[in-house]
Amino acid sequence: MAIWHRHSWLAYLAVLIGVFGHASTEFFAVLSGVAGPELSVWRFVLGGLGLVLMALLMPASRDLLAPFKTHFWSLIILSLLGVTVGYLVFHWSLDFASVPQVATTVTTIPIFVALGNLVINRQPIGRAKIIGGLCAVGGIALLITDGYLARLAGSGSNLFGIFLAMGCAAAVALYSLLVRPIVAEYGALRITAITMMLGGLGLWLLVGVTFNVWALPQRLIDLPAAGLGYLLVIAFWNTTITQFLWIGGLAAVPDITRGSYLFFLKPVIAALLAVWILNQDITWVQMLAIAVVCASVFGEILLTRKPAK
Repeated sequence: MAIWHRHSWLAYLAVLIGVFGHASTEFFAVLSGVAGPELSVWRFVLGGLGLVLMALLMPASRDLLAPFKTHFWSLIILSLLGVTVGYLVFHWSLDFASVPQVATTVTTIPIFVALGNLVINRQPIGRAKIIGGLCAVGGIALLITDGYLARLAGSGSNLFGIFLAMGCAAAVALYSLLVRPIVAEYGALRITAITMMLGGLGLWLLVGVTFNVWALPQRLIDLPAAGLGYLLVIAFWNTTITQFLWIGGLAAVPDITRGSYLFFLKPVIAALLAVWILNQDITWVQMLAIAVVCASVFGEILLTRKPAK
């Protein structure tokens, strides 16, 4: 049994580091000069390759074919669901909805985890989780729009984009729930490597067909050295390492709903990184929003903590 199964605080810490990886992706993306669907393709193809290499270096994870003998179709479906479909509809949603609308909608992943956990595992959603989740989403909307909540309101043409972003959130949440028993059987590194690699290849094909954007090796050769360096950081830090910690941590935490609530901190971390790295100003509205989100996430933990006997 892995150490984070024995010590739950390590599992939650792994999830938090994974969230930090999600939040810092945009900063390296700007510096890489690669954006949109092409960025996601390179991220998961190269990041998935990194995970495969890591798995091959570890004796316990080296046999990548064993999981296919017992979970062939499950692995194929989860790879397509969590990476290929999830990130395809994410980029597609930006063609119809605004960035604040998509960003706010995607951060509802923990709510879909809670609902999925209720349906699949019959795990009830406590009052603290409901209140905390709703307050966190409200705080995130306030943070992303800087108080101008009218930015989230849109016409009927935006509705389709919001539904697509919601589909992305639901796909990632469902993947996180359904992959847990397979991770428990074969280990986080092996299953993360398989699903990220297969999902990345599927994303490469679908992005090429849907957006006519084909990520080819020549593109990497043509990138400036600095841009290629930042792209590799996205692939190996923001994907190989932090996706492994995110997926493995969620599979190991005792309460996956609570663990997924740490994802609400993603825009908070991104905002603080913008202040620290880019020297951006922070408004009182954003500070209030950060306080609301943090209070929602950590307040849920305190409210549901069992009293000591």
